[in-house]
Parts: sequence; C-alpha cells; structure tokens
Amino acid sequence: MTEAEAPKVFFSYSHDSEEHKAQVRRFATFLRSRIGLEVVLDQWYDGSRIDWSLWATRHLKAADFVIAVASPLYRARADGDAPPDEGRGAQYESAMLRNKMTKDMEDGTRRILPVVLPGGSIDDIPAFLNPYSMTRYEITQVTDEGVEDLLAAITGRGKHPMPPRGRWLDGTADPQPILANELPWTCASQGVRRGAAAIDDVTYEHSIVLRPATPTPTGPGFVELDLGGHYRRFTTVAGVLDDARDPFQVGRFRVVLDGTPRSEHEVAAGKPATIDVDVTGARVLRLEMSRPGVSASPFGSSAVVVARRGRPPELGLGDPTVT
Repeated sequence: MTEAEAPKVFFSYSHDSEEHKAQVRRFATFLRSRIGLEVVLDQWYDGSRIDWSLWATRHLKAADFVIAVASPLYRARADGDAPPDEGRGAQYESAMLRNKMTKDMEDGTRRILPVVLPGGSIDDIPAFLNPYSMTRYEITQVTDEGVEDLLAAITGRGKHPMPPRGRWLDGTADPQPILANELPWTCASQGVRRGAAAIDDVTYEHSIVLRPATPTPTGPGFVELDLGGHYRRFTTVAGVLDDARDPFQVGRFRVVLDGTPRSEHEVAAGKPATIDVDVTGARVLRLEMSRPGVSASPFGSSAVVVARRGRPPELGLGDPTVT
C-alpha cells in the first residue's frame, strides 16, 4: 500500500479518562505507524488554537472510514443520555455519524466501524450503530493478528475471499478451464506477479511472472493458490522470458500439491515445457520457479537456488489454467 493509496481513518471517541485517551492514542499510533493508515486523531492536533467543530466537520467529510471507539461516556453522549454541555465534541461527531446513517444506511454501515478496545464492552457501542445486529470489531490485542478483521473492512480484502464460480455443468457440457490468476493467492514471494509474458515467441496475457530485482538465495520464487479441492487439472506453459536480460539461463519449475512435489521441469530459451498435472482433491497448489546454481535433489527440501554469478531468474508460466 502506497502513501497515496492509504485510506484516511478518523477516530471518533470521548475523553472518558486520561487512561482511556492514552489507550485510544496507542491504538491510533499502531494503525498509523505499523499498518500505514492515514489516521486522524484530535490528540495530535493540539499544538495550536482550533475551532474543533469545524475541524471535526472537515475531517469527517474527508474520511474514508470512521472508527467509533466504544466507551460508557461515548455511548451516553451518542445516545442522547448525557447533559448537553458535557462531552460536546463526542456529541457533535456522533450527531454527524447518525445523520450519515440516516441519509444512507448502506454506505454508513460500510464506513462507520464500531471498535471495542481491550477491556471494553459491546454494550458501550452507541445504539445507532446496532452493536448486536451489525458487525463490530472487538480488539482483544493490538497486534497485526488482532486488527485483521478491522483491516479487512477497510481494505475490502477478507481472509477468505470468495472463489470464482465455475461453469454450471448440466451433464451436457465439458468442464471449462479457469485462469489460475483468478484464484485467491494465499501467499507469494518477492518478485512474483501477475502479468503478460512472452515465451518462445508466444504472448500469454494472463501469466505468472518471476522477475526479482535481486537473486533469491533463501529459496525459489513461488506462489500458492487456493484450489479448495474443487479442480481436476492444472495446465500451463513454462519457460524463460523472451525479453530476459540473460537469454542463456536455465529455469527450473516445480509443482507441489498440499506439500507434496508432483512434477519438475527444466527449461531454456527456445525450449519451454508444457505442464499438465492432475490436481484432483488438492487444496493448495504451490508453483515454484528458480534458476538453479548447484545440483540438488529435485524433490528435496534443501534445494539451493542461487543463480550463477548472482543473476536473478526471469521466468514465466504462460496463461496457467485449472479445470
């Protein structure tokens, strides 16, 4: 995520106590420093005299998302159970959020994210955010794992993305292949990306390409695809990229299913390999690409893959498909 792409997140909360303010500040700092979100927190703007209602209006309008931090006083002020002269900031912000929910509930539900920090309670989420009938984000620990669900709501990328739907078979048609690039990538090494690849004078528009900036001495380039046990065959063309800076390199490709190697192929410029593997019942397809430097057991776990004279591999899998 680049700085230009980082979502802007506004913190709406009440100053219940100095301890609560410090807890909110620590959480906001984590999201800004560790996760890289563009976080807006009032405690970071106290270096000059400010019209706080105007400040809140501007930042709430500009925010991509609003984190509403649950606490007893925030709930009371948002629900209209506090004196009008108490916690005016929280009352003003929550009024704007209620207005957003009333104007466009679907968009408000997506953008306003109720958060319960460690030690807090779901019952301290304001009633207009429907704490029991709508999603809330209970942060049990301020760690990467602890904010996964919240971050999924902000990025739109959940932990379990829906796989592409295959062609409905009514018994009269053969199964149709699906581009492997459309399947969820569970993980991939540096230098592996989706894109076009030219292999042996044929351009494949939906390929998997390995082109690291530097050699990868700790292991091969790889990508793991979530098959979920739904497919029967995997096919692709493997080869050295036509525009490789070193056209004389040799590439090694290995197909691994659920941790078990199934096939291995060596290629060179002008000598690609067709890979066709039975993947029936497999859940995870791992595709490894490397430029071998020294001999190693093709199915061993300690293969050395440092490229000769330090040159990184430039390899591709042309239009890989699953059926």
